[in-house]
Amino acid sequence: MGMNRILAKVAVTMLLLALALPAAASDYTLGIFGNANEDDTINMQDVTYTELIILEYRDKTELSDAKYDGKINMQDVTQIELVILGKEKELTFIDVCEKAVTIKKPVEKIVVLSDSQADAIRVLGAEDRVVGISSGLASENTLLPVMSELPTVGGGRGQTLDYEAILDLQPDIILPSGGDEEELEKTVNPWVTVVRFDFYVPEIMAKQMMELGYILDAEDEAEEFVDFYSGTLNMIKERTEGLTEDEKPRVFYCGYISAEYQYYAITPEQWLGSVLTMAGGNNIAADLSANMVDPEWILAQNPDIIIDHEGSSLPAGYDTGDITGAKDIIEQMVSEPGWGNIKAVEDGKVYIEASDIDSGPQLFIVVAYMAKWFYPELFEDLDPEATQREYLDRFQRIEYDVDEHGVFIYPPIETDEGLAGIPDRYKGQI
Repeated sequence: MGMNRILAKVAVTMLLLALALPAAASDYTLGIFGNANEDDTINMQDVTYTELIILEYRDKTELSDAKYDGKINMQDVTQIELVILGKEKELTFIDVCEKAVTIKKPVEKIVVLSDSQADAIRVLGAEDRVVGISSGLASENTLLPVMSELPTVGGGRGQTLDYEAILDLQPDIILPSGGDEEELEKTVNPWVTVVRFDFYVPEIMAKQMMELGYILDAEDEAEEFVDFYSGTLNMIKERTEGLTEDEKPRVFYCGYISAEYQYYAITPEQWLGSVLTMAGGNNIAADLSANMVDPEWILAQNPDIIIDHEGSSLPAGYDTGDITGAKDIIEQMVSEPGWGNIKAVEDGKVYIEASDIDSGPQLFIVVAYMAKWFYPELFEDLDPEATQREYLDRFQRIEYDVDEHGVFIYPPIETDEGLAGIPDRYKGQI
């Protein structure tokens, strides 16, 4: 393309794009090289912005080097156009560790090592490209009925990765589970690209889903999910962001009960703490320097609400419909000496939530449940179970009836219909 042609094209688009100023209004910046104007997508605006950089009308941005070769020229324009058409041969993005990673396209074979990544792959409709999983996912036959039957490569709880098994599967990319990336990358490179995401961080979930969508040529599927996910969270944010701290319930959110009868307090800096904050709760553990607290400290804090986070290995989650275990845990908690005087106990606001719904792409579901607990009048029209049902039907595409199966929260949310409005799985057990 000659210089005159570039000038003519720019003249036409300059007015439409307001000189292609960087789009700072987006909730996130898509971390893919070629996103020259640093908004949340790659489109023709990025083509124009790159051309303006070449003509020295705009300054180079971090992501404008689409070819990732240290130069800004017409090859970058061509690369962006190929990305828009889904015909690029490689793609460079900034992973969760702030490292630039180049991936050969198309990605046809994937090894997945964590359940949150597996859920994300299913959301994007790319399950048929998974060729291997961690040993820990082999037992996830409820949410991963097909993927759980695939060959395993170690990496489950207490197990090391089997690098030979990974290489035998000849994947294009592997999604690590955390903690083993350095050794993994050292061993499988240059044959397999290690692609790091952290789907436990609520604040960057939409960004990461869109980036994975570009990597897997599933941008439309990613955008559909992000609209649903963000729509739920934005509605909750809009209704709670005007509340003062005094108007928010004081919440004690604990991870588990130790053998010494101490409680693990979840602080705002942890990813679960972010979930609580997004729901509009006031975390009483905000100023703690250590996580382990005893029942006396909780009694002195006198929280309005207590929430116990139960792991999937305990009596909560998709694989159980029996609420006995959840009831027993609550009874143990409320029977702590003196706890009858805690406001949360007096008001019957001691809850259990399952880890199955507070991590990965479905973490927005537990935010919806918490918002309903915290502000029942403010969210009278919010039905967290319907949100969960839609997520499973639209984005996981599995045969699972949340009316009949699972213990995701306890006690169930009260409705004007009484027991008639409580899911069938709870009837006869309350």
